[in-house]
Amino acid sequence: MDAAKTKRKLGVTFTSDMSDESAWESEERTKPQESSKHRPKGRIWEYVALATVPMVMVLGNSMLVPILPTLQRELGISKFQSSLVISLFSVAAAVIIPVAGYFSDRFSRKAVIIPALIVYGGAGILAGFAAVWHSYGILMASRAIQGIGAAGTAPIAMALVGDMYKAGKESQALGMIEAANGSGKVISPILGSLFALLIWYAPFFAFPVFCFLSLLAMIFLIKEPKRNKEAKPLKQYVGSVRKIFKKDGKWLIASFFSGSLALFILFGVLFFLSEILEKPPYSIDGVAKGFVLAIPLFAMVCMAFITGNVIRKNGILMRRLMIIGLALMVVSLGFAILWNKNLYVFIGLLTFSSIGTGLVLPCLNTLITGAVEKSERGMITSLYSSLRFFGVAFGPPLFGWLMDISHRTVFITVSTLSLFALCLVFFLVKPDKQVQ
Repeated sequence: MDAAKTKRKLGVTFTSDMSDESAWESEERTKPQESSKHRPKGRIWEYVALATVPMVMVLGNSMLVPILPTLQRELGISKFQSSLVISLFSVAAAVIIPVAGYFSDRFSRKAVIIPALIVYGGAGILAGFAAVWHSYGILMASRAIQGIGAAGTAPIAMALVGDMYKAGKESQALGMIEAANGSGKVISPILGSLFALLIWYAPFFAFPVFCFLSLLAMIFLIKEPKRNKEAKPLKQYVGSVRKIFKKDGKWLIASFFSGSLALFILFGVLFFLSEILEKPPYSIDGVAKGFVLAIPLFAMVCMAFITGNVIRKNGILMRRLMIIGLALMVVSLGFAILWNKNLYVFIGLLTFSSIGTGLVLPCLNTLITGAVEKSERGMITSLYSSLRFFGVAFGPPLFGWLMDISHRTVFITVSTLSLFALCLVFFLVKPDKQVQ
């Protein structure tokens, strides 16, 4: 067989004269023999360690969702003020993430992740004492510090995955990262509700324990690959990132928007459900509410895990799955405009929307991490993660504002935004057969 002819387009690679499967097999054969650290058994522990990072990031936010109504009563604050406990954390993270991305490219991924986990957990303890003291001001300050710590966790872990693995292993690991992110969302409402049975502010103090476990996993289980090149000076680095957006900006921006919108809808829906479930005619509270909140999230986790394992580096398949996922979101959220009174039907529709999210996010992760060289990967994945955090930040307060207008207005808005994202992906995101 003649040597494969390749070409670059939109940050992805198309391989001719070779089937997708044989291309992956050929790549695996030409790679040097893996060390024991990267053989299947060692890789599983690496996956576990990497998965703890997005999981603790999510626990720091989602575990508080079930106690927001209690927080309002205990601190004597409004619904909007309680939503800011989630939003301020996310805004602080979104602002700092690009800085963390630059430092991870300049120095190393672990040099950012490890201090970030320490700051994240330490500020969580302060947030717990703020709740004990009924001090809304200290609580908000500590949540902002937590957001700064969170900026150096999951976004940098995504870049680290791109450094450590190639070909199908990368998409598999990224699928695991997204599944861990989603798993955190699934178990966090349940955990938050369970801890709140002890005392309502217990979730604040429980979170730093998870941070500590993730810190140990990163220190002892992850060996970061050595860099082949010296880090670029800041001016040259910014110039490289500018060139990337000049060349591939259209599809990158479309991808960034779609990922941000998916998390905006997800956290907005969680806030929506948390508010309506405690009120008549449902009157669902405590752990039962946590399990109801976990239903659509569990569907998203399962689909994200499956998607990450099947897409490998197949760009055409990724595009198809993203289109299907966004179409599923449009349809299910559109039907929710009419059927949001029957709880069983409503939860079913939100579950289908979450399945769509599980199709979209792993594909976006793989496309974006494969779009650039290692030296700029931290910044690009950080910009993407920053916009995802803005989606999380604006979900609860905007859903709360729209709920005050009407519940139908909520779902008319999000189904329309999903349709817009579908159009962007359909017309602008066109990867070649094999992603880099």
